[in-house]
Amino acid sequence: MTTLHTLIIGAGLSGLACGIALAKTGRRVTIVSAGPSTLQLNGGAMELLGCIDGQEVTCPIEAIARLPHDHPYQKIGVEHIAALALEARQLLGDAGVTLTGDPHRNHWRVTPLGVLKPAWLSLRGMATATAADRLPWQRVALVNLKGFVDFPIHFVAHNLSQLGCQVTVRDIEVESLGLPRRSAAEMRAVNLARTIGIGSKLRHLAEAINQVCDGDEAVLLPAIVGLEDDYPVNLLRRWVAAPLHFLATMPPSVPGTRMAALLRHYFKMLGGKFLTAESAGHVKLADHHIAAVYTAQSPGIPIIAQHYVLASGSLLSQGLVATRDAIVEPLIGLDVDAPACRGDWSHYGLMGDQPFARCGVITDAALRPLKGGTPIDNLHAIGSILAGHNALTMGDSHGVDLLTALAVAHQLTTRCSLPPGRE
Repeated sequence: MTTLHTLIIGAGLSGLACGIALAKTGRRVTIVSAGPSTLQLNGGAMELLGCIDGQEVTCPIEAIARLPHDHPYQKIGVEHIAALALEARQLLGDAGVTLTGDPHRNHWRVTPLGVLKPAWLSLRGMATATAADRLPWQRVALVNLKGFVDFPIHFVAHNLSQLGCQVTVRDIEVESLGLPRRSAAEMRAVNLARTIGIGSKLRHLAEAINQVCDGDEAVLLPAIVGLEDDYPVNLLRRWVAAPLHFLATMPPSVPGTRMAALLRHYFKMLGGKFLTAESAGHVKLADHHIAAVYTAQSPGIPIIAQHYVLASGSLLSQGLVATRDAIVEPLIGLDVDAPACRGDWSHYGLMGDQPFARCGVITDAALRPLKGGTPIDNLHAIGSILAGHNALTMGDSHGVDLLTALAVAHQLTTRCSLPPGRE
């Protein structure tokens, strides 16, 4: 049996980024993927740091220095954040994910509800703004396909109008898109993107938009094209007469699905291997060292690697699990930073600061997770499973995913990418 260099558990943004970075150096890397990840819920934007203590952040690189000592950014070294952010954008671009943005200054993305949130990177063509309180247009046409169920268009129109923009709702119907109309369940963003493709239906969509939009400063359209790459996006923007920008829809989203597909394809093109539809089921430990991992689907076959990376996600992805009495890491039984009392896991108010969102595995300075207070020497944890941050209130989820993934990849390849004391 050939020993892998690295086995990565989890195929979300952090697992894919780490796998790509390692595969680019010629390492033998395998990713265990239980199924679709939360990346497919992404609305076409990446966050580095959006908020500290309830205040929106304009310059994330500067603000990161004020984060608590246990935040993942502090562990990988604040002095490395800018370089890692540039490397992350380059990695995404190499995979075909075309993005705009600057780690030194946030821009604002338009959410699926039509409000503005800070962002670090946005897919080219997505609607963005340079200020937190206004859009870059005075008058726009908000176009929607009749029967489309993933876009609360009048709610979005109201919120956009609150930003000082005159919004006109334009409903269109494209006869050649009749197939998805068999049921309301088929009028979803991903289904429409599969149907539209890049052929005549895309041209018909452009013609329908041009018929109802005449003299508008800009056209805003739900993101319903470009499921596998951005070629249909670029074609449609070329064919529509007015400047065309896309708005994120309710998940699952087309931009997120596109990013996941491009990253997976790039990883495999670099020689990386996937164990798809398989989940890690058992880990064999010996003196705080992983000897082998067994999947739930093939419990008798050990997967042996020099290094292991845990990128299994947060409570949302079941990288953490809430039992009756505790929030636990279910695969290895790692130490978890979580309130001991169940009553302290949440606070009243759905949109408030929820303690469960800060839960995660505890690591040392090199992102090696602890079990019984001792680090596992050949295991690293990356992404949303990490303790020390709150992606919901801090707007740092994608930055933590990407930057911890790259920091660990550097450790596993060079052992000299982090300053003394952080290795």
